[in-house]
Amino acid sequence: QVQLVEAAGGSVQAGGSLRLSCTASRRTFSSYAMGWFRQAPGKEREFVAAISRLGLSTYYTDSVKGRFTISKDNAKNTVYLQMNNLKPEDTAVYYCAATPRSGAYNTGDKYDYWGQGTQVTVTS
Repeated sequence: QVQLVEAAGGSVQAGGSLRLSCTASRRTFSSYAMGWFRQAPGKEREFVAAISRLGLSTYYTDSVKGRFTISKDNAKNTVYLQMNNLKPEDTAVYYCAATPRSGAYNTGDKYDYWGQGTQVTVTS
C-alpha cells in the first residue's frame, strides 16, 4: 500500500508559477512511476505529466509542454510538478498518482494509488 500526500496548491495570477509536490509513504518509491492528473469543474479528469520509475523519461500532455516540468526525487520519496507561465485554463484540482507498471502513463486506470488532490487556481 502506498499513501500519497500532496502539499497545498495555491492561487496565482496568469503568467505566474507554482510548484506542486507529492510525497509517498513507501520507501520503495523508486519502484513506482508517477503521474499528475487534473480535473476542472464540469470536466473529466485529464492526464498532465508522468515520469518513469527512475526519472529517466518524462511525458506531457500537449497543452503543458514547455511550461510544466515533472521531476522525481527518490531519496525524498517525492514527485514535483513545476508549473510556469500558468494560464486560467490550468485551474483544476491536481492529483498525483503512482503505478508499479510501465507504459501508457497517460491512462488513469493504470495507476493504483492516488493523492487527495490539491486546488490550483489561476486568475486572469
